[in-house]
Amino acid sequence: MENKKSLNFFFVIIAIILGRTLFKQFDFENLKFEHTGIAIVYIVVFVLAIYFLIKNYKKRPKK
Repeated sequence: MENKKSLNFFFVIIAIILGRTLFKQFDFENLKFEHTGIAIVYIVVFVLAIYFLIKNYKKRPKK
């Protein structure tokens, strides 16, 4: 029986929600965020979620 590892559902949901939120808060005319402080926190958590997704994806066993 193979031990299949799937993507971590928790990090996928975090990445989707934060990516969508960052996109909605970014003002494309002025190239700035509406709330800069909270946008920095969102970006850091978004990058960490993507990092953990990629890290776990690379550790999956080969078929």
